Amino acid sequence: MNYFKLLSFSAVFLACSLTWATDQKPNVLFIAVDDLRPELGCYGDTPVQSPHIDKLAASGTVFERAYCQVAVCGASRASLLTGLRPNPTRFLSFKTYASKEAPGAMTLPQEFRLHGYHCVSNGKIFHHKTDTADRSWSEAPWRPPITGTHTLNPESKSMRGGTKNRGPVFEFAEVPDNAYPDGMIADKTIKDLRRLQRVKKPFFLACGFLKPHLPFYAPKKYWDMYDRESIKLADNRYFPNNAPGSLKGSREIQNYHDRNIKFNSDQWHQSCRHGYYACVSYIDAQIGRVLHSLDELGLRENTVIVLWGDHGWHLGEHNFWGKHNVLHLSTRSPLIVSAPGFAGGQKCQRLVEFVDLYPSLCDLAGLTPRNKQLAGKSFKPLLANPKQSGKPAVFSKFGNANSVITERYNYAEFKNGERMLFDLSIDPHENRNIAEVEQNRELVKRLHGLLQENLAASR
Repeated sequence: MNYFKLLSFSAVFLACSLTWATDQKPNVLFIAVDDLRPELGCYGDTPVQSPHIDKLAASGTVFERAYCQVAVCGASRASLLTGLRPNPTRFLSFKTYASKEAPGAMTLPQEFRLHGYHCVSNGKIFHHKTDTADRSWSEAPWRPPITGTHTLNPESKSMRGGTKNRGPVFEFAEVPDNAYPDGMIADKTIKDLRRLQRVKKPFFLACGFLKPHLPFYAPKKYWDMYDRESIKLADNRYFPNNAPGSLKGSREIQNYHDRNIKFNSDQWHQSCRHGYYACVSYIDAQIGRVLHSLDELGLRENTVIVLWGDHGWHLGEHNFWGKHNVLHLSTRSPLIVSAPGFAGGQKCQRLVEFVDLYPSLCDLAGLTPRNKQLAGKSFKPLLANPKQSGKPAVFSKFGNANSVITERYNYAEFKNGERMLFDLSIDPHENRNIAEVEQNRELVKRLHGLLQENLAASR
């Protein structure tokens, strides 16, 4: 009799254990990288050394056609974190506060918090640390005691210049990784992983790295990974043919001391590319440290990992540096997702956009969104089958320009009526605007219609 009671008890215990394991919500490690364009080994032919991000990509899905909603950090992040598109009155600049421009909107971390998650923010997630902080995070957001413009080399202290009288555009100091802010962010995130392992709640841990955002400051060992003289320059250092005058490049890089290098000279291009590459490798190493800790703590198997850059970046193409327009290089950004139960080493060429991240993460965590205003669509099905059909078009904007991107085209309209159309299948570097070519009249009309539909819906 006792034997059968023991057997019955064991069966009940096993059933309860299996139910608990099935119902256990996955953790989320949410990694944001400022100004990161798809200049990574896992995205193809590039001199950039990013072994740790590439390893993450091998365990997940690389989205090769992911686009931000606004090519500037504050607005892009506010849109992504609320799941709302920009419109004429919200999410327009780096100064954006989601709490002011969409005051009633639920945020992604708030959503997870309401579903029982412990939500932590380290580094730069929202552009402004205090933005929606009380309702989004379980504890006060944390940032390093120094900013990304803090110089460490003594000679850098005397270099002040540029339009905003700032320090040098690049610096390489012989210092440990955590002498600069991003090493501190990795340290804090690793400590939090150890702490959160003991919390009897699933966690949403957001980790926002500052580089490769300007200025290009990184420990010297990452600069030493590259031979400056062998760094190739962009082969389209000219304004796109037939592009309208409304198309502009960012002037952000000119806010810094130029180190007495002539702007847009060969030396400038080589030096700034070198700086960007070094910063990417520096961030790659910090991401590697965080992922190694996740593995060591045995948390990897039940954690959704998403890595994203808030927008693209020009590295001298068209003699542009930075974001701040609606060209493909400004709006296309890295997105890598590794989730339990899905195959690794996948590449997806279907169109996705950053408003899709909110519903996708809810879907992957098994949460029904309380936010009923979400503009995006879950891309979870693409993790199961990256080749199935996706969105026919995605949308982005900057300043007075709005764009629609399809699998083949990038079409944009400016407020003054000027237009751009690039055929990405034969002109992936957007060197020739074909919006005014007569044979494209019907195509322009169709893309204009898609753009107007999106603008109407966003309002």
